[in-house]
Amino acid sequence: MQATVRKDPKSYIARDYRRLQSQGDLVSSYVRISETDLHILADRDVEALAKDLVLRYRMQIESYIGRHPEFLSALSPLPADDLAPPIVREMLCAGEVANVGPMAAVAGVISEYVGKDLLATGVGEVIVENGGDIFLHRKKACTVAIFAGQSPLSYKVGVVVPEEAMPAGICTSSGTVGHSLSFGEADSVTVLASSTALADAVATRLGNEVGLARSGEAGIKRALALARQFAGIDGVVVICGELMGAVGKVELVRL
Repeated sequence: MQATVRKDPKSYIARDYRRLQSQGDLVSSYVRISETDLHILADRDVEALAKDLVLRYRMQIESYIGRHPEFLSALSPLPADDLAPPIVREMLCAGEVANVGPMAAVAGVISEYVGKDLLATGVGEVIVENGGDIFLHRKKACTVAIFAGQSPLSYKVGVVVPEEAMPAGICTSSGTVGHSLSFGEADSVTVLASSTALADAVATRLGNEVGLARSGEAGIKRALALARQFAGIDGVVVICGELMGAVGKVELVRL
């Protein structure tokens, strides 16, 4: 996910927000390989299997970058490539839809591919979180808290993901939290979609839109207006300081 450096980057790198995640009836696993940092909640321990999956998909992406260096640095969409691995093709497609570079979808797509592969092995329920980008498949409705940096609304608002929407992707981009590239000024832009890769890329694009406006309120309106144009997106929540706006199929709850 793309974002600028937070004023206190150490707290983000340490993933302090994970302390607030309720494990409930699921087993917690962690996989950290280079920039990929997964927190996985599943109905059994999946750490060893998930590590193998992360290595496989990172190798596919890194090998593609070795042959196509522009894939890593592009800030605008790149042409489709039918010969690329499926995970790379999905990133290219998400970038094209959102009008951003394909790497804007990398965190979300890894979450989704790892999560779906775990389900295919017989895991019944799984949540894969990668730097705030989540692939979610549970057999009941879930509430996901929104982390919005220094905003007073951070962790005070949650998004309900109904059972019938599973599996779902819910991704958050920020211009005030994180360690990767963004041109936005929103404390958070959260996107819900059936495709986690698309949710990730669109969150980046909408976060950039907030930064193009004159004020937080204008930025929120600008981002939400654009959000309505994206096919495949279920809902969007934008937080900027004390202001919040939402569009689409979004059920918000006070936490």
